[in-house]
Amino acid sequence: MSGGIDRPWNDVLTFWFPEGHDLNIAPDRHRAYWRWRLHGGADAEIIGRFADVTERAATGQLDHWAGCAAGRLALIILLDQFSRSLWRDTPRAFAQDKAALALALEGLANGAYDAMPTPWHRITFTQPLGHAEGPDHLARIDRLIALRETVAASAPLPLQPIYQTLVQQARKVRDIIARFGRHPHRDAILGRGPLSAEKADSTTTAPPHLDLFQEP
Repeated sequence: MSGGIDRPWNDVLTFWFPEGHDLNIAPDRHRAYWRWRLHGGADAEIIGRFADVTERAATGQLDHWAGCAAGRLALIILLDQFSRSLWRDTPRAFAQDKAALALALEGLANGAYDAMPTPWHRITFTQPLGHAEGPDHLARIDRLIALRETVAASAPLPLQPIYQTLVQQARKVRDIIARFGRHPHRDAILGRGPLSAEKADSTTTAPPHLDLFQEP
């Protein structure tokens, strides 16, 4: 589907959500889409199709997209997700986190989040709350967990186990942030030395999302 002149963000949304708005999607298929989103399966196509638009978003050229709920979600995806694919294993992968967080928090306050049509749109909208490091990180993750619990409870019954898994993932992230105040797996990429607490705990080297929805 072409984004069109008036809705240029549609290309981002239709790519990132192959399931569209279909609440009757089979759980196995939906789980496969989450695996694709979370484990880098989209990297090559993001680099090939969306490098320019991601660069434009990162430099503030698409801020006007935030004027509607769908455009705001697409901008969050570019800054919070496509940036990680385009600049994977470099500091720039995380450089847009604060901007994505600001969009998400503002959207939670102005009704944009409430306009999200499906559980997967809502989960994606709020991912920056867990990703962006900062002094309020733990409080944001507590809010993220509460939001995910609501999403899981209101999801179609066959899909609820998928969303309960995403609740558990957020809780694991909370445990890490409670211990260290940041994401230790970023240390080497960002060129920062590990905290003494990180050195004493070798179980924090991988982000929790890597364990999600793996092939059986």
